[in-house]
Amino acid sequence: MASAASGAALGQAPRAKGPLVWLDMDQQGLDDAYDQMVYAPNRDQVGKRRIANSDIARAIIGAPERIAYGPTEIEKLDLYRAKKSNAHGPAPVNIFIHGGAWRANKAADYAFLAEPFVKAGAHYAVLDFTNVDQAQGSLFPMVEQVCRAVAFVHANAKSFGGDPGRLYLSSHSSGSHLAGCVVTHDWRKANLPADILKGATLSSGMYDLKPVRLSKRSKYVKFTDEMEAALSAQRHIGLLHTPLIVAYGTYETPEFQRQTREFHAAVKAVGKPAELIVAEGYNHFEMLETLGNPYGLLGRAVFAQMGLAAQD
Repeated sequence: MASAASGAALGQAPRAKGPLVWLDMDQQGLDDAYDQMVYAPNRDQVGKRRIANSDIARAIIGAPERIAYGPTEIEKLDLYRAKKSNAHGPAPVNIFIHGGAWRANKAADYAFLAEPFVKAGAHYAVLDFTNVDQAQGSLFPMVEQVCRAVAFVHANAKSFGGDPGRLYLSSHSSGSHLAGCVVTHDWRKANLPADILKGATLSSGMYDLKPVRLSKRSKYVKFTDEMEAALSAQRHIGLLHTPLIVAYGTYETPEFQRQTREFHAAVKAVGKPAELIVAEGYNHFEMLETLGNPYGLLGRAVFAQMGLAAQD
């Protein structure tokens, strides 16, 4: 989708464009393209729905086990165990990394995603991790923590009936930026399998930080050349050993659409497995809701990736 000025995004008359700073966007256009509220003004409504639905899900499937995966207080995960007995041995595990512009949200707000997975015979782990404000503007601690969480689940899966050979990743928004760093992490340096994750579904993410660095997000993320280079997944596809599904909605910002298309194209160009899902009629926040539904666009895709069947 071509870039749109913020006025056009809301159905108003286009504004006068200033000097271009990225592709066909001026500064305000680029800032708007990394500001979800400009393209998804129902953000707060969908957020309230997510929290309410998570309360309902916990009432049905029970509270999660709260497990520490690292040394600091925030480094914990919510583990929802598979509900049905698994006659075929340990169950697969899906690890979810939430979004929130690197600044907001917590694992407890995503319990609604777990219900279809645990009913279908999979464990579901939702990560908590530090945010960029707590990390004094650095994204490195966030990436380090989510990688540590994946390594922890791999090492400890058997203790809760999980299969360390069937770990999967799912993510949304800035969580998909972090997930992109996870799937392009050099796991062999930690003496772990390069294919520690057997599949990953990344929705509505960012995979190259250059344009993000040029946007107003640089007011709270202290980007450096090192950070941009090291934490842009699209620049490290050689380390990718995980089959990917990447997705975006047609009502997302032009940059979130472009970032996903170009990441998918780059992965395909080197002959690695990747599927692109384009969700017609969904904005950024509505995309996540489809992951909590086994018949939704993302839920159906992840269930197929994990070999799960929906259960009542």
